[in-house]
Amino acid sequence: MAAHLKILIVTDAWRPQVNGVVRTLEVLGEDLTALGHDVRYATPEGRFTAPMPTYPEIRLALFPRRRLEKEIRGFAPDAVHIATEGPLGLSARAICIKYGIAFSTSFHTRFPEYVKARFPMVPSDLVWRWLRWFHGPATAMMVATESLRREMAGHGFAHLRIWSRGVDVARFHPVPGAAMPFDQPIWLYAGRVAVEKNIEAFLALDLPGTKVVAGDGPLLPALSEKYPQVRFLGALSGEALVAAYSASTVFVFPSRTDTFGLVLLEALACGLPVAAYPVPGPVDVVGPQAQGGAVAALDEDLEAACLKALAIARAPGIPTPREFALRHSWRACTLQFLRNIVVEPDPDQAG
Repeated sequence: MAAHLKILIVTDAWRPQVNGVVRTLEVLGEDLTALGHDVRYATPEGRFTAPMPTYPEIRLALFPRRRLEKEIRGFAPDAVHIATEGPLGLSARAICIKYGIAFSTSFHTRFPEYVKARFPMVPSDLVWRWLRWFHGPATAMMVATESLRREMAGHGFAHLRIWSRGVDVARFHPVPGAAMPFDQPIWLYAGRVAVEKNIEAFLALDLPGTKVVAGDGPLLPALSEKYPQVRFLGALSGEALVAAYSASTVFVFPSRTDTFGLVLLEALACGLPVAAYPVPGPVDVVGPQAQGGAVAALDEDLEAACLKALAIARAPGIPTPREFALRHSWRACTLQFLRNIVVEPDPDQAG
């Protein structure tokens, strides 16, 4: 592979959103730059946007194609990576096909489940068909885990490559003395407060101590009113988020639809054991095959998983959550991404 590449990353998900997709793409760009590559982003920033239906915190670029085409032709990238299936992603796809530019894609959001949660009248088969159309021309469609690769292959997707996720263990680390003025133990959820995160499965549990939510989203007003005993901290980032992780006892991940769950590794890096359902994402990151049995509890009974994780927190084994997280570096993920962007013929696919 060439020593210096011009790489364009196209994404509809960008700041000020705080989520795993944005963090992943930010770190990817930083690491690619550190490796000597020239990275540019095409995002909604600086474009005419409108709020996304049912999720006004997310703003989508409107009619971005003309300007995006000028940007692509001016930059003349060696590789184009389309990270999302929104208006910018659709425009980039059309431009690349028009000019015969090879591009890769990635699958970050389970759109069939996402659409079903908001618009149950839309048939899932129709969404899957649209996704196959969108990703079909890509030289590589990147997914975060092996179980997701098998699932997507079963839905008829091709050119599937693994692009895993990592954690910045220098940024996410235990903070000695970190505390919150709440009854112990502290059960933390960090992420979007939205229907697809299944957060109410956590909030409704009968657990000792205090449930804490760090995040913002469309369900925040309704859930904060329905569960007044839960401490809602709003969106946190930087040192405030690291401190919240470090001050908690167990990290609870109630989602059944995440393709990975970057927050799992962030929590582990800060020393927290994890409680989650045994579904793709958690199973891949901290399940038995990931040698995560000593740092996580996965159970179809989320309350049982929480109590098992509490036992781990009170009697940590080997590896500790922090030691487990140290095995998952961002650099390894970046090199995986570079191998996936097809800018030269892949000898493994020749003949």
